[in-house]
Amino acid sequence: MARKLRFIGTDSKVDGCPALHTDEGTGEVIVQGTPVTDPEDLAQLRHLGAGEAAVAVPRELLVNWGPKERERVPEMVDREAFRRLFETFQHTAWRLETRGGYASDREDPDYQEFLATGSAPCDLNEPWFVNIKAQTQAGKTVGRVRIADKPMTTGQRFLLDYSRYNAAVGEDIRYLWREDAAELPAEDFWIFDSRLVALLHFDDADTIVNIELITEPAEVVRYATVRDAARHHAVPFGQFAATE
Repeated sequence: MARKLRFIGTDSKVDGCPALHTDEGTGEVIVQGTPVTDPEDLAQLRHLGAGEAAVAVPRELLVNWGPKERERVPEMVDREAFRRLFETFQHTAWRLETRGGYASDREDPDYQEFLATGSAPCDLNEPWFVNIKAQTQAGKTVGRVRIADKPMTTGQRFLLDYSRYNAAVGEDIRYLWREDAAELPAEDFWIFDSRLVALLHFDDADTIVNIELITEPAEVVRYATVRDAARHHAVPFGQFAATE
């Protein structure tokens, strides 16, 4: 009976070799690579049994795509290391925002002004805006998709009003109703250069309690898939605001 194989991944940039597959029935890993056929090479291998074959693959293939321990130890970073990511990324920085509000927004004086007047002021000379403007003017892409509830929370309405300032420094701000985002995870994260994810963990008061860095390729690909789906379905903030 034929195996049921599932493709795991490849580090190949041109052709399809080398690669890893897994047998979904047995859990065995199938390694695809260049056969080792030189008799002198084969003579150096230990425990090569009859009917077995040896293949050569780059070390990176196993490091990046090989089975990992089921219990992954999270890698946490402090706020300063997280901040530097926005200065050192090479081409893209993108965020998914899924919460009904954020404690950091409610602590902002601009939020209090929004509550009083319905319009938030902003200083585009703040470090965040200065840096993002420099990054986007250098040709890099910065953007985010925000999930909104019906009706929108006060925090979400504040961010929608504030989106014009993000856009003024080059950010691509898009929106998606929560009812249309059922297939997206309820996670807040930044993804940098499609290779590094900063997963934001919050408490019940909407305060960030820690920031987890994820670089495992299979996990990063999952978050990149989420990003692509969110961007595909979301609409620019101006268009969204006009229908809200």
